Amino acid sequence: MPSESGSLELPHGFRFNAIAAGIKVSGKLDLALIAADQNATASGVYTQNLVRAASIDWCRSITPSHEVRAVLVNSGNANACTGEEGERNNLKLAKLAADSLGCLPQQVIVLSTGIIGKQLQLPLIESKFPDLVQALQSDGSAFLRAADGITTTDNARKVASCRFEVSGQHYSIAIMAKGAGMIGPNMATMLSVAITDFPLEPLAAQQAIKTAADFSFNRISVEGHMSTNDALVLLASGHDEKFGAQSPQFSIFVEQLKQVCLECARLIPCDGEGATHLINIDIRGAESDQAADQIARTIANSALVKTAIYGNDPNWGRIVSAAGYSGVSFDPNQLSLSINDTRIFEHGTPLTFDAAKLSHAMKDNFEVRLQLEVGSGCGVACHLTSDLTIDYVRFNSAYHT
Repeated sequence: MPSESGSLELPHGFRFNAIAAGIKVSGKLDLALIAADQNATASGVYTQNLVRAASIDWCRSITPSHEVRAVLVNSGNANACTGEEGERNNLKLAKLAADSLGCLPQQVIVLSTGIIGKQLQLPLIESKFPDLVQALQSDGSAFLRAADGITTTDNARKVASCRFEVSGQHYSIAIMAKGAGMIGPNMATMLSVAITDFPLEPLAAQQAIKTAADFSFNRISVEGHMSTNDALVLLASGHDEKFGAQSPQFSIFVEQLKQVCLECARLIPCDGEGATHLINIDIRGAESDQAADQIARTIANSALVKTAIYGNDPNWGRIVSAAGYSGVSFDPNQLSLSINDTRIFEHGTPLTFDAAKLSHAMKDNFEVRLQLEVGSGCGVACHLTSDLTIDYVRFNSAYHT
Protein backbone atom coordinates (compact mmCIF):
# COMPACT_ATOMS: atom_id res chain seq x y z
CA MET A 1 0.00 0.00 0.00
CA PRO A 2 1.48 3.37 -0.93
CA SER A 3 1.88 5.49 2.18
CA GLU A 4 3.51 8.45 0.50
CA SER A 5 2.14 10.39 -2.43
CA GLY A 6 5.35 9.81 -4.40
CA SER A 7 4.78 6.05 -4.47
CA LEU A 8 1.38 6.36 -6.16
CA GLU A 9 0.90 5.63 -9.85
CA LEU A 10 -1.81 8.12 -10.79
CA PRO A 11 -3.57 8.08 -14.16
CA HIS A 12 -3.72 11.20 -16.27
CA GLY A 13 -6.84 13.32 -16.55
CA PHE A 14 -8.05 13.64 -12.94
CA ARG A 15 -7.94 16.17 -10.10
CA PHE A 16 -8.75 15.67 -6.43
CA ASN A 17 -9.57 17.48 -3.21
CA ALA A 18 -11.39 17.12 0.10
CA ILE A 19 -12.57 19.64 2.68
CA ALA A 20 -14.19 19.72 6.10
CA ALA A 21 -17.67 20.96 5.21
CA GLY A 22 -19.08 20.50 8.70
CA ILE A 23 -20.99 17.29 7.99
CA LYS A 24 -18.95 15.42 10.60
CA VAL A 25 -19.20 16.83 14.11
CA SER A 26 -15.51 15.98 14.54
CA GLY A 27 -14.53 18.67 12.04
CA LYS A 28 -12.55 16.15 9.97
CA LEU A 29 -12.51 16.01 6.16
CA ASP A 30 -15.97 14.94 5.00
CA LEU A 31 -16.52 16.07 1.40
CA ALA A 32 -14.30 14.71 -1.38
CA LEU A 33 -14.30 15.39 -5.11
CA ILE A 34 -12.65 13.39 -7.89
CA ALA A 35 -13.00 15.40 -11.10
CA ALA A 36 -12.20 14.32 -14.65
CA ASP A 37 -10.70 16.96 -16.93
CA GLN A 38 -12.93 15.72 -19.77
CA ASN A 39 -15.86 13.35 -20.11
CA ALA A 40 -14.87 9.95 -18.72
CA THR A 41 -16.27 6.46 -19.12
CA ALA A 42 -17.89 5.38 -15.86
CA SER A 43 -19.32 2.15 -14.48
CA GLY A 44 -20.28 0.87 -11.07
CA VAL A 45 -21.61 -1.92 -8.89
CA TYR A 46 -23.87 -1.11 -5.96
CA THR A 47 -25.46 -2.59 -2.86
CA GLN A 48 -28.16 -5.22 -3.28
CA ASN A 49 -29.82 -4.12 -0.04
CA LEU A 50 -33.48 -3.24 -0.67
CA VAL A 51 -33.12 -0.47 1.92
CA ARG A 52 -30.68 1.85 0.19
CA ALA A 53 -29.48 5.42 0.04
CA ALA A 54 -30.68 8.02 -2.44
CA SER A 55 -27.18 8.07 -3.92
CA ILE A 56 -27.46 4.41 -4.96
CA ASP A 57 -30.59 4.91 -7.06
CA TRP A 58 -28.98 8.01 -8.58
CA CYS A 59 -25.79 6.16 -9.50
CA ARG A 60 -27.66 3.22 -10.97
CA SER A 61 -29.61 5.61 -13.19
CA ILE A 62 -26.52 7.27 -14.72
CA THR A 63 -24.01 4.40 -15.09
CA PRO A 64 -22.59 2.95 -17.23
CA SER A 65 -21.86 6.14 -19.15
CA HIS A 66 -19.30 7.68 -21.48
CA GLU A 67 -19.66 11.24 -20.18
CA VAL A 68 -19.21 11.36 -16.42
CA ARG A 69 -17.20 14.31 -15.12
CA ALA A 70 -16.93 13.75 -11.38
CA VAL A 71 -17.48 11.66 -8.27
CA LEU A 72 -18.64 13.62 -5.19
CA VAL A 73 -18.41 11.80 -1.86
CA ASN A 74 -20.04 12.90 1.41
CA SER A 75 -18.58 10.89 4.28
CA GLY A 76 -20.61 12.20 7.21
CA ASN A 77 -24.20 11.38 6.33
CA ALA A 78 -25.57 8.24 4.62
CA ASN A 79 -28.63 10.08 3.25
CA ALA A 80 -30.40 6.72 3.50
CA CYS A 81 -34.03 6.23 4.64
CA THR A 82 -34.55 9.98 4.15
CA GLY A 83 -37.48 9.88 1.70
CA GLU A 84 -38.13 12.45 -1.00
CA GLU A 85 -36.15 15.12 0.83
CA GLY A 86 -33.12 12.85 0.69
CA GLU A 87 -33.60 12.41 -3.06
CA ARG A 88 -33.80 16.17 -3.51
CA ASN A 89 -30.67 16.66 -1.44
CA ASN A 90 -28.80 14.10 -3.52
CA LEU A 91 -29.79 15.97 -6.68
CA LYS A 92 -28.68 19.26 -5.11
CA LEU A 93 -25.26 17.76 -4.42
CA ALA A 94 -24.98 16.68 -8.06
CA LYS A 95 -26.03 20.16 -9.19
CA LEU A 96 -23.46 21.82 -6.94
CA ALA A 97 -20.65 19.85 -8.56
CA ALA A 98 -22.11 20.18 -12.05
CA ASP A 99 -22.44 23.96 -11.83
CA SER A 100 -18.87 24.23 -10.59
CA LEU A 101 -17.45 22.00 -13.34
CA GLY A 102 -19.63 23.21 -16.21
CA CYS A 103 -21.53 20.01 -16.84
CA LEU A 104 -24.95 18.46 -16.20
CA PRO A 105 -26.01 16.92 -12.87
CA GLN A 106 -26.37 13.57 -14.64
CA GLN A 107 -22.62 13.67 -15.24
CA VAL A 108 -21.86 13.62 -11.52
CA ILE A 109 -21.73 10.40 -9.50
CA VAL A 110 -22.77 11.04 -5.88
CA LEU A 111 -21.72 8.72 -3.05
CA SER A 112 -22.67 9.03 0.62
CA THR A 113 -21.76 7.26 3.86
CA GLY A 114 -22.37 7.87 7.54
CA ILE A 115 -25.34 7.89 9.92
CA ILE A 116 -28.58 6.49 8.46
CA GLY A 117 -31.82 8.46 8.70
CA LYS A 118 -30.57 12.02 9.07
CA GLN A 119 -31.15 14.75 6.51
CA LEU A 120 -28.16 16.52 4.96
CA GLN A 121 -27.65 20.15 5.95
CA LEU A 122 -27.24 21.58 2.44
CA PRO A 123 -26.69 25.28 3.32
CA LEU A 124 -23.51 24.37 5.19
CA ILE A 125 -22.21 22.31 2.26
CA GLU A 126 -23.14 24.98 -0.28
CA SER A 127 -21.19 27.64 1.61
CA LYS A 128 -18.02 25.53 1.63
CA PHE A 129 -18.31 24.08 -1.87
CA PRO A 130 -16.24 26.76 -3.70
CA ASP A 131 -13.30 25.85 -1.44
CA LEU A 132 -13.56 22.24 -2.57
CA VAL A 133 -13.48 23.03 -6.28
CA GLN A 134 -10.95 25.85 -6.30
CA ALA A 135 -8.21 23.73 -4.70
CA LEU A 136 -8.52 20.69 -7.00
CA GLN A 137 -5.06 19.33 -7.85
CA SER A 138 -3.75 16.38 -9.86
CA ASP A 139 -0.84 15.32 -7.63
CA GLY A 140 -0.48 12.46 -5.16
CA SER A 141 -1.01 14.63 -2.11
CA ALA A 142 -4.40 15.72 -3.43
CA PHE A 143 -5.33 12.10 -4.16
CA LEU A 144 -4.46 11.09 -0.60
CA ARG A 145 -6.41 14.03 0.77
CA ALA A 146 -9.47 12.84 -1.14
CA ALA A 147 -8.85 9.31 0.15
CA ASP A 148 -8.85 10.67 3.70
CA GLY A 149 -12.01 12.62 2.94
CA ILE A 150 -14.10 9.52 2.17
CA THR A 151 -13.31 7.71 5.45
CA THR A 152 -15.56 7.44 8.50
CA THR A 153 -14.61 4.95 11.25
CA ASP A 154 -11.47 3.89 9.36
CA ASN A 155 -8.20 4.04 11.28
CA ALA A 156 -6.34 4.86 8.07
CA ARG A 157 -6.90 5.58 4.41
CA LYS A 158 -7.08 2.67 1.98
CA VAL A 159 -5.36 3.19 -1.37
CA ALA A 160 -3.53 1.17 -3.99
CA SER A 161 -2.21 1.76 -7.50
CA CYS A 162 -0.32 0.17 -10.35
CA ARG A 163 1.27 0.98 -13.70
CA PHE A 164 1.16 -1.41 -16.65
CA GLU A 165 1.88 -1.60 -20.36
CA VAL A 166 -0.50 -2.53 -23.16
CA SER A 167 0.53 -2.50 -26.84
CA GLY A 168 3.52 -0.30 -26.09
CA GLN A 169 1.49 2.26 -24.11
CA HIS A 170 1.73 2.81 -20.38
CA TYR A 171 -1.39 3.20 -18.25
CA SER A 172 -2.16 3.49 -14.55
CA ILE A 173 -4.90 2.49 -12.14
CA ALA A 174 -5.38 4.08 -8.73
CA ILE A 175 -8.05 3.25 -6.18
CA MET A 176 -9.27 4.62 -2.86
CA ALA A 177 -11.71 2.93 -0.50
CA LYS A 178 -13.33 3.32 2.88
CA GLY A 179 -14.72 0.65 5.14
CA ALA A 180 -14.17 -0.78 8.61
CA GLY A 181 -17.68 -1.80 9.73
CA MET A 182 -20.99 -2.85 8.13
CA ILE A 183 -18.91 -5.07 5.86
CA GLY A 184 -20.75 -8.09 4.45
CA PRO A 185 -20.05 -8.34 0.74
CA ASN A 186 -22.73 -8.90 -1.84
CA MET A 187 -21.09 -6.74 -4.49
CA ALA A 188 -18.66 -4.47 -2.67
CA THR A 189 -19.80 -3.35 0.80
CA MET A 190 -17.99 -0.09 1.22
CA LEU A 191 -17.33 3.00 -0.86
CA SER A 192 -14.55 2.82 -3.41
CA VAL A 193 -13.50 4.84 -6.44
CA ALA A 194 -11.10 3.44 -9.03
CA ILE A 195 -9.65 5.64 -11.77
CA THR A 196 -7.63 4.80 -14.85
CA ASP A 197 -6.40 6.38 -18.08
CA PHE A 198 -6.92 3.13 -19.97
CA PRO A 199 -9.51 3.85 -22.72
CA LEU A 200 -12.69 1.82 -22.19
CA GLU A 201 -16.09 1.51 -23.77
CA PRO A 202 -18.90 1.83 -21.19
CA LEU A 203 -20.08 -1.78 -21.41
CA ALA A 204 -16.49 -3.01 -21.17
CA ALA A 205 -15.97 -0.81 -18.11
CA GLN A 206 -19.09 -2.30 -16.52
CA GLN A 207 -17.86 -5.83 -17.14
CA ALA A 208 -14.42 -4.94 -15.80
CA ILE A 209 -15.64 -3.47 -12.52
CA LYS A 210 -18.04 -6.36 -11.86
CA THR A 211 -15.29 -8.90 -12.52
CA ALA A 212 -12.90 -7.03 -10.25
CA ALA A 213 -15.51 -6.73 -7.48
CA ASP A 214 -16.23 -10.46 -7.57
CA PHE A 215 -12.50 -11.15 -7.29
CA SER A 216 -11.80 -8.72 -4.47
CA PHE A 217 -14.37 -6.68 -2.54
CA ASN A 218 -16.93 -9.47 -2.81
CA ARG A 219 -14.54 -11.71 -0.88
CA ILE A 220 -14.18 -9.68 2.29
CA SER A 221 -16.30 -9.21 5.39
CA VAL A 222 -16.15 -7.88 8.92
CA GLU A 223 -19.49 -8.86 10.46
CA GLY A 224 -21.61 -9.74 7.42
CA HIS A 225 -23.81 -6.63 7.55
CA MET A 226 -24.62 -5.34 4.06
CA SER A 227 -24.75 -1.55 4.00
CA THR A 228 -27.38 0.73 2.46
CA ASN A 229 -24.70 2.72 0.63
CA ASP A 230 -22.23 0.24 -0.87
CA ALA A 231 -20.68 1.37 -4.12
CA LEU A 232 -17.62 0.64 -6.23
CA VAL A 233 -17.23 2.88 -9.26
CA LEU A 234 -14.66 3.05 -12.05
CA LEU A 235 -13.77 6.13 -14.10
CA ALA A 236 -11.67 5.84 -17.27
CA SER A 237 -10.25 9.06 -18.70
CA GLY A 238 -8.55 7.58 -21.77
CA HIS A 239 -9.54 9.30 -25.00
CA ASP A 240 -7.71 7.12 -27.51
CA GLU A 241 -9.57 4.42 -29.41
CA LYS A 242 -11.58 2.76 -26.67
CA PHE A 243 -11.21 -0.96 -26.04
CA GLY A 244 -14.19 -3.29 -25.92
CA ALA A 245 -14.65 -6.40 -23.84
CA GLN A 246 -13.57 -8.72 -26.65
CA SER A 247 -10.16 -7.17 -27.22
CA PRO A 248 -6.98 -8.84 -25.90
CA GLN A 249 -5.95 -5.47 -24.48
CA PHE A 250 -9.07 -5.46 -22.32
CA SER A 251 -8.11 -8.78 -20.73
CA ILE A 252 -4.76 -7.34 -19.69
CA PHE A 253 -6.46 -4.35 -18.11
CA VAL A 254 -8.95 -6.51 -16.20
CA GLU A 255 -6.17 -8.58 -14.65
CA GLN A 256 -4.45 -5.41 -13.47
CA LEU A 257 -7.72 -4.01 -12.10
CA LYS A 258 -8.44 -7.24 -10.23
CA GLN A 259 -5.08 -7.19 -8.51
CA VAL A 260 -5.17 -3.53 -7.48
CA CYS A 261 -8.75 -3.96 -6.18
CA LEU A 262 -7.67 -7.02 -4.19
CA GLU A 263 -4.76 -5.10 -2.68
CA CYS A 264 -7.14 -2.35 -1.58
CA ALA A 265 -9.92 -4.71 -0.49
CA ARG A 266 -7.57 -6.59 1.83
CA LEU A 267 -7.04 -3.39 3.81
CA ILE A 268 -10.71 -3.29 4.87
CA PRO A 269 -10.84 -6.44 7.08
CA CYS A 270 -7.32 -5.58 8.25
CA ASP A 271 -8.91 -2.38 9.59
CA GLY A 272 -12.12 -4.01 10.81
CA GLU A 273 -13.43 -2.15 13.84
CA GLY A 274 -11.48 -3.48 16.82
CA ALA A 275 -9.80 -6.20 14.74
CA THR A 276 -6.73 -7.99 16.10
CA HIS A 277 -6.52 -10.61 13.35
CA LEU A 278 -7.05 -10.87 9.61
CA ILE A 279 -8.57 -14.29 8.89
CA ASN A 280 -7.67 -15.79 5.52
CA ILE A 281 -10.10 -18.61 4.67
CA ASP A 282 -8.90 -20.88 1.84
CA ILE A 283 -11.36 -23.53 0.60
CA ARG A 284 -10.31 -26.28 -1.78
CA GLY A 285 -11.77 -29.47 -3.24
CA ALA A 286 -15.38 -28.30 -3.62
CA GLU A 287 -17.52 -29.32 -6.57
CA SER A 288 -17.41 -25.75 -7.95
CA ASP A 289 -15.98 -22.35 -7.17
CA GLN A 290 -19.47 -21.21 -6.20
CA ALA A 291 -19.77 -24.04 -3.66
CA ALA A 292 -16.34 -23.23 -2.25
CA ASP A 293 -17.29 -19.56 -1.98
CA GLN A 294 -20.47 -20.42 -0.08
CA ILE A 295 -18.51 -22.47 2.44
CA ALA A 296 -15.92 -19.70 2.85
CA ARG A 297 -18.59 -17.05 3.43
CA THR A 298 -20.37 -19.20 6.00
CA ILE A 299 -17.19 -19.69 8.00
CA ALA A 300 -16.31 -16.00 7.68
CA ASN A 301 -19.67 -14.92 9.07
CA SER A 302 -19.64 -17.32 12.03
CA ALA A 303 -19.45 -15.34 15.26
CA LEU A 304 -18.14 -18.45 17.02
CA VAL A 305 -15.29 -18.85 14.55
CA LYS A 306 -14.44 -15.15 14.71
CA THR A 307 -14.42 -15.06 18.52
CA ALA A 308 -12.28 -18.20 18.66
CA ILE A 309 -9.69 -16.54 16.43
CA TYR A 310 -9.82 -13.44 18.63
CA GLY A 311 -9.00 -15.67 21.61
CA ASN A 312 -6.22 -17.42 19.64
CA ASP A 313 -8.11 -20.67 20.16
CA PRO A 314 -7.53 -23.35 17.46
CA ASN A 315 -11.11 -24.55 17.94
CA TRP A 316 -11.43 -26.65 14.82
CA GLY A 317 -14.92 -27.88 15.75
CA ARG A 318 -16.40 -24.43 15.13
CA ILE A 319 -14.79 -24.23 11.71
CA VAL A 320 -15.80 -27.65 10.39
CA SER A 321 -19.32 -27.36 11.79
CA ALA A 322 -19.75 -23.99 10.02
CA ALA A 323 -18.74 -25.68 6.78
CA GLY A 324 -21.33 -28.36 7.52
CA TYR A 325 -24.26 -25.93 7.76
CA SER A 326 -23.19 -23.87 4.75
CA GLY A 327 -25.79 -25.56 2.56
CA VAL A 328 -23.11 -27.14 0.36
CA SER A 329 -23.17 -30.92 0.07
CA PHE A 330 -19.87 -32.74 0.69
CA ASP A 331 -18.60 -35.94 2.36
CA PRO A 332 -17.62 -35.13 5.98
CA ASN A 333 -15.11 -37.97 5.82
CA GLN A 334 -13.18 -35.93 3.24
CA LEU A 335 -12.81 -32.86 5.47
CA SER A 336 -9.28 -31.75 6.34
CA LEU A 337 -8.24 -28.55 8.13
CA SER A 338 -5.00 -26.69 8.77
CA ILE A 339 -4.50 -23.51 10.79
CA ASN A 340 -1.38 -21.54 9.92
CA ASP A 341 -0.06 -24.62 8.09
CA THR A 342 -0.52 -26.90 11.13
CA ARG A 343 -2.67 -29.90 10.20
CA ILE A 344 -5.21 -30.49 12.98
CA PHE A 345 -8.05 -32.40 11.28
CA GLU A 346 -7.75 -34.87 8.41
CA HIS A 347 -10.27 -36.98 6.50
CA GLY A 348 -12.95 -36.42 9.12
CA THR A 349 -10.71 -37.29 12.06
CA PRO A 350 -8.95 -35.00 14.59
CA LEU A 351 -5.16 -35.19 14.75
CA THR A 352 -2.89 -34.85 17.74
CA PHE A 353 -1.26 -31.42 17.80
CA ASP A 354 0.28 -29.00 20.28
CA ALA A 355 -2.66 -26.68 20.97
CA ALA A 356 -0.62 -24.30 23.14
CA LYS A 357 2.07 -23.92 20.48
CA LEU A 358 -0.50 -23.28 17.75
CA SER A 359 -2.31 -20.76 19.96
CA HIS A 360 0.95 -18.86 20.45
CA ALA A 361 1.55 -18.93 16.70
CA MET A 362 -1.90 -17.44 16.13
CA LYS A 363 -1.28 -14.78 18.77
CA ASP A 364 2.07 -13.83 17.26
CA ASN A 365 0.68 -13.37 13.74
CA PHE A 366 -1.85 -10.75 12.65
CA GLU A 367 -2.97 -13.03 9.79
CA VAL A 368 -4.50 -16.39 10.67
CA ARG A 369 -4.86 -18.81 7.76
CA LEU A 370 -7.64 -21.40 7.73
CA GLN A 371 -7.09 -24.02 5.00
CA LEU A 372 -10.03 -26.36 4.55
CA GLU A 373 -10.23 -29.22 2.04
CA VAL A 374 -13.73 -30.55 1.50
CA GLY A 375 -13.18 -33.15 -1.21
CA SER A 376 -11.42 -33.80 -4.49
CA GLY A 377 -13.29 -31.34 -6.71
CA CYS A 378 -11.77 -28.42 -8.59
CA GLY A 379 -13.71 -25.70 -6.76
CA VAL A 380 -11.65 -23.17 -4.81
CA ALA A 381 -12.35 -19.89 -3.01
CA CYS A 382 -10.64 -17.43 -0.71
CA HIS A 383 -12.34 -15.08 1.74
CA LEU A 384 -10.84 -12.44 4.03
CA THR A 385 -12.49 -11.39 7.27
CA SER A 386 -11.59 -10.02 10.70
CA ASP A 387 -11.99 -11.45 14.16
CA LEU A 388 -14.84 -10.37 16.42
CA THR A 389 -13.52 -8.50 19.43
CA ILE A 390 -14.69 -6.83 22.62
CA ASP A 391 -13.66 -3.50 21.09
CA TYR A 392 -15.95 -4.14 18.11
CA VAL A 393 -18.94 -4.68 20.41
CA ARG A 394 -18.04 -1.66 22.54
CA PHE A 395 -17.59 0.62 19.53
CA ASN A 396 -20.80 -0.35 17.76
CA SER A 397 -22.92 -0.30 20.91
CA ALA A 398 -22.07 3.39 21.27
CA TYR A 399 -21.75 4.35 17.58
CA HIS A 400 -24.96 6.36 17.33
CA THR A 401 -25.35 7.56 20.92
